[in-house]
Amino acid sequence: MAEQALWTADELIGATGGTLHGHVTTAMCGVTIDSRNFSPGDIFVAIKGDRHDGHDFVASALKAGAGLAIVSRVTPEMLAAGPVLVVAGDPLRGLENIGLASRARSHAQIIAVTGSVGKTSTKEMLRAALPASGATHASAASFNNHWGVPLTLARMPRDTAFGVFEIGMNHAGEITPLVGMVQPHVGIITTIAASHLGHFKSLDEIADAKAEIFSGIVPGGHAVICRDTPYFERLATAARVAGVANIVSFGKSPDADVRIERLALLADCCCVTADVMGESVMYKLGVPGEHMAVNSLAVLSAAKLAGADLARTALALATAQPAKGRGVRERLRIGGGELLLIDESYNANPASVRAALALLATAKPAKGGRRIAVLGDMLELGTQGPELHAGLFEPMDAAQVDVLYAAGPLMANLWARVPAQKRGDHAATSDGIRDAVLAGLRAGDVVMIKGSLGSRMGPLVEAIRAAYPPLVKES
Repeated sequence: MAEQALWTADELIGATGGTLHGHVTTAMCGVTIDSRNFSPGDIFVAIKGDRHDGHDFVASALKAGAGLAIVSRVTPEMLAAGPVLVVAGDPLRGLENIGLASRARSHAQIIAVTGSVGKTSTKEMLRAALPASGATHASAASFNNHWGVPLTLARMPRDTAFGVFEIGMNHAGEITPLVGMVQPHVGIITTIAASHLGHFKSLDEIADAKAEIFSGIVPGGHAVICRDTPYFERLATAARVAGVANIVSFGKSPDADVRIERLALLADCCCVTADVMGESVMYKLGVPGEHMAVNSLAVLSAAKLAGADLARTALALATAQPAKGRGVRERLRIGGGELLLIDESYNANPASVRAALALLATAKPAKGGRRIAVLGDMLELGTQGPELHAGLFEPMDAAQVDVLYAAGPLMANLWARVPAQKRGDHAATSDGIRDAVLAGLRAGDVVMIKGSLGSRMGPLVEAIRAAYPPLVKES
């Protein structure tokens, strides 16, 4: 809990133009939109979601210890339970206004991250590395949408030195209002890849949508762009059109301003020597994978541009850990031995699946073990979906995968290309392959699970964990 209240009642009234009913009696040190998950004194914003209306939970949240509820309508039960701030229209607008007030009062250096792949991982590396140079506030989980961004802003402590915000989209025009709230000093685009193609006609359109991040960069700010993407020049031009003069590139390319000079890929980490705008830096990165090493260059770029200590930032990258569902490794007990589970279940597109397969290739099975890929459909790929799924055969073969389990009608296109001796099982859903996966695992195996959220690969990960108890979590 912060030593100083995050918000006072007067500040909330000023930010929202709302009317307070009742008296605030506790320090308000947090903001939430989930009545099931809050600390005493938190501000509960009664947002109406797709399935639930937060107003239905206001009274119970106040009775359970929430310090204040922000609502657009009141009931006698609410008024009897505790203080409420009534705002006009949708409480989400109230949350946005609180976020804007937070940004206006902040003296922090703000970094915003977007990209087709690697947003959350890059944000999490920044979360791990920047505290070595000052108090750091970063988006929780993947809070990168129309409610996640203002919520993250509203939660930003007064004394924040570095603020890190993830910004996502699946349609054109979504990033512009979000980055307009965040107003970053540094805007990062990790890469451009086939993601959400069902909502776009081409990768060009995806690049243009990601380039919206430059529209919110403050005067004198910086654009950090992956030099390895074929869309680099398109993105750099968009940055200049948006008025961003300082463009820093990163990647493996020798033309990058921040580039890898030497890289050792190990099973559970990377050892990197990088040139960071003319300054040589050697560091250990606590997460494995070449794609992670490349994204760590974006972290170093942003840190230096934001005024953080570069040496301390690089040293702190050793503590970086994978975000949930994005490469978390866990050793599980099975029979008389163990297996290694690599959880990549959070989401998937062709680029991230290829990266996950490359990561699987670095993991060496124990004696008698195999490399096993459990893949679910990659969604929102439009008419290119079947072809993009079939195209995973080459990276799967290069990773020396011994067994494939596939879930979903789109993954049938990959399944059809796999030799019979490498076929584990295929079904229309992840639940349909559950029993086959559990029965097929044995000591020494390395199993990697990946798929889009809608493919529900996460429950399959939990089923494996339930069946085979953990030994020691690697990362």
